[in-house]
Amino acid sequence: MAFGINKIELKEWKRKIDEGEIAFLTHYWLDNRFPGSKTVTKVGCQDLHKLEMWGAQYGLKKEWIHIRKDGYSHYDLIGPRQAEILTKEGLHHHIW
Repeated sequence: MAFGINKIELKEWKRKIDEGEIAFLTHYWLDNRFPGSKTVTKVGCQDLHKLEMWGAQYGLKKEWIHIRKDGYSHYDLIGPRQAEILTKEGLHHHIW
């Protein structure tokens, strides 16, 4: 279950993706499969090759990209890897 984002944040994330940027969106998220995680960061890009190359630098596999028909394909970052990657991207303040 996702919560903690507003329409403006979602619209901005989608705009960046549409423009070919690597876009980050962190929100609260609860899933029983990941009991210690309270947030998820969706990292998306319209250019799947660019997204794959971005993920590769962090050891993320292209198979982990959630391919979406609506064009908002993305990686989901959770847990310690989420914190590690966001810190390296200078976005550590996005983790609540």
